[in-house]
Amino acid sequence: MHTTLRVLERLEGLLLSGEQRTARRNAWNAVLEDRRRARARGEAAALLEAAATGARRAT
Repeated sequence: MHTTLRVLERLEGLLLSGEQRTARRNAWNAVLEDRRRARARGEAAALLEAAATGARRAT
């Protein structure tokens, strides 16, 4: 997989201008950050739900 990524990066370098490469890289980084935030939101929601459920059982 690592080798495939390098080949694709080199191909991208040949086909796209520097600005297009930068834009594509920025877009991909934004996708990864969105996924990270979504995962964090899901974990936070699960923790809040668990805390709310635990609080209801304790009363």
